[in-house]
Amino acid sequence: MTVRLVDRPEALGALLTEIAGAPLVALDTEAASFHRYHDRIYLIQLSTPTSTAVIDPLSVGSLAPIGALLADPAVEKVFHDADYDLRLFDKEFCFHAKHLFDTRIAAQFLNEPGIGLAALLEKYFGITADKRFQRADWSVRPLSSVMLDYAAGDTTNLCKLYDILRNQLQSIERLSWVIEECERLELTRWTAPAADPTGDFLRMKGARLLDRRGLAILGELHRWRSATASALDRAEFRVMGNEVLISLAQHPITTDHELKAVKGVGRDMLERRAPEILGAITRGLAVPDADLPRIPRSPRHSADPGYELRFEALKKSRNSLAQRLTLAPGVLCPNGTLEAIAQVEPETLDEMGQIAEVRRWQLAVIGPELLAAVNTASLSV
Repeated sequence: MTVRLVDRPEALGALLTEIAGAPLVALDTEAASFHRYHDRIYLIQLSTPTSTAVIDPLSVGSLAPIGALLADPAVEKVFHDADYDLRLFDKEFCFHAKHLFDTRIAAQFLNEPGIGLAALLEKYFGITADKRFQRADWSVRPLSSVMLDYAAGDTTNLCKLYDILRNQLQSIERLSWVIEECERLELTRWTAPAADPTGDFLRMKGARLLDRRGLAILGELHRWRSATASALDRAEFRVMGNEVLISLAQHPITTDHELKAVKGVGRDMLERRAPEILGAITRGLAVPDADLPRIPRSPRHSADPGYELRFEALKKSRNSLAQRLTLAPGVLCPNGTLEAIAQVEPETLDEMGQIAEVRRWQLAVIGPELLAAVNTASLSV
């Protein structure tokens, strides 16, 4: 297969002109989060039922035509596991999609044993996935022809897969369920990191083994690593691994000679960043005792026997319904939805339908049984 690489503004315009009027377009993106600190899109794959192209966002100029395509409700956009793609489109370009179909969601509602794209392509088309580029650095240029072939494979058969899964869903009367789930995808937006992302160091594996002084050192090292990774646009673990940070926090050092003996500190870091690393350790050692961080305790929740009874009754009912419908319990109704129902304690289906987490299809298909479970549990309190 010869992959069409779109890497000039005029080529993007020609591509969009060619596919104008196509009712169905498959899309995917490639980022480089395994290699880079900043999330962004480095490739966009686009297929119609008859053609495939790989778009280079770094060289085609404005991607406004792609944004318009995503927003066009007359064109159905097919993704596989769209969540991250949609978040990146929003973060980087403020593009929002309308009329989506996610083949991963479709596979879940068909109770497919494998819902990953590779598993589905192998099952329906006999295509064995090439795993060489699962962690490829898509930010590098130029991209080899084999990398472009690999990227194109993510959408080449997606329109055909759409047809197969959609027909199966229709035959078992679950298409409307998936359509509603996909409608919710239209609301997907990038979620900004917490106001103090450096607080993540308290949740690192091994942090609980440190005393409070060690936590202070770990915090300073974590802040240094985050800032360095951001400046270099390099994944944090490629600057310094978590195990090294924990080791330095547990056994703080103060000299270049000692730092050279620490396993896992790369040569580049030693040559270019040794003063910064030692400076972070020194700052951690200088934190006043009164300001030393501590691992936060899990909040204590006041016991609510009624809520617990309702939740357990809902869960039991949901699990029984899932078995009857041959669906994974979490697909039929996630625990978060059950928790919301248990909290509200609805007395009617109309009240249950007002709960934000409850889907229309859930209300129609399993609503009466869930409501009965809530009412029975409430009577037993």
